[in-house]
Amino acid sequence: MSNLEERLQRDVQKVQSLEIVPSILELICRTTGMGFSAVARVTENKWIACAVKDEINFGLKPGGELELETTICNEIREHGQPVVIDEVSCDNHFKDHHTPKMYGFQSYISIPIFLKDGTFFGTLCAIDPRPFNLKASNMVTMFNLFADLISFHLYNIDKLEEKESLLEMTEMKLTESLDNIRQYSHISRHTLQEPLRKLRLYSDLLIEDKSISSNNNGKAIAKKINLLAGEFLLMIKELTDFSDKNSLFAAYEFVDLNLALKQAITRLQLKIADKKAIIESSFLPGIQALPGEIVRLFYYLLDNALSYHRDDIAPIIQVYSKEVEENEFRNLMDLPGEAGFYCKICVEDNGIGIQKAHFEQIFDLFSKLNSKGMSDGIGMGLSQSKRIMKKHKGFIIVESDPSKGSVFSLIFPKKQLED
Repeated sequence: MSNLEERLQRDVQKVQSLEIVPSILELICRTTGMGFSAVARVTENKWIACAVKDEINFGLKPGGELELETTICNEIREHGQPVVIDEVSCDNHFKDHHTPKMYGFQSYISIPIFLKDGTFFGTLCAIDPRPFNLKASNMVTMFNLFADLISFHLYNIDKLEEKESLLEMTEMKLTESLDNIRQYSHISRHTLQEPLRKLRLYSDLLIEDKSISSNNNGKAIAKKINLLAGEFLLMIKELTDFSDKNSLFAAYEFVDLNLALKQAITRLQLKIADKKAIIESSFLPGIQALPGEIVRLFYYLLDNALSYHRDDIAPIIQVYSKEVEENEFRNLMDLPGEAGFYCKICVEDNGIGIQKAHFEQIFDLFSKLNSKGMSDGIGMGLSQSKRIMKKHKGFIIVESDPSKGSVFSLIFPKKQLED
């Protein structure tokens, strides 16, 4: 079967799938009194019956064909105008026409069906061996309405098929992406992490070797190697978590933010000690959230503050909660509900600050500003923080003064709203 034949067959099937078509053909026969009505697919070389109502034993079934040149529909395809005949024998134009003689009808009406893009699809037609008064009534108007209705439904089918095709393509791409993610996760969890684990193991041996003096510079270097290897392992884990498909389906639950903050601090204890940093926190509320994501969120923000510190003073990081003010809430137009539905957690540091021109850039993946004082990180922390806040239907806002430091405000819904 050629592509053209497949398309024509599909067009016939589309008309046959329209539940309204049999009712239209039934109504045409009852209203006009005519015994045969049909929807035909007409091309430059084909006339195919898509749907038929036959009460005069004309003998044509759905899917049946007529020779195109033997039909008046062929002429309608060319000029695009309706043809209405009350009585062939009294019609000067059609009384000697070959089509009525061949098929034995006296009354005839056929209306072109145009698709929404203006393409000619076929005709809605009716015939009968008896004459009927069709021109003097509202029959043409009724047929035009029915033709438009069929065109409308065909358009909807085409749009639905386009969306289904797009959905299938998207599903294929998603499957391919998930396969790539699985391969990446395997590589990052095993191949990349193994040499780093060994590096930490050997540096641990150097640190714990009692034959080496604690004042020996080698031990200090080993500690630094151990710290950096640990950071690198964590970066790989965060990259893996970023692409982990399972995180899409994680369940929200009550999260004690105080405990989440404590867990993040524990993960950063080596870096905190190395920077001689001070972390202060007041009591934080509980919210409905993803526990692992909230720990990571605090980790990213604390790590960012530790990385962008001043050379002349030790980092001081304060974590505290505040009420969401009404005017602040109104400025966040995308937030549903009321201000009292939200809580604000602030992470404030005394670091080198951020220029206002860079407020958007810092949330880009792998973005690292070339600022004095930043010594580590791969530029994922704030990008991940923004992703986590978006996942929790919240916002992250930065305020900064290069002479004082930065404040990152996290605005959370206390409970997750249903989509």
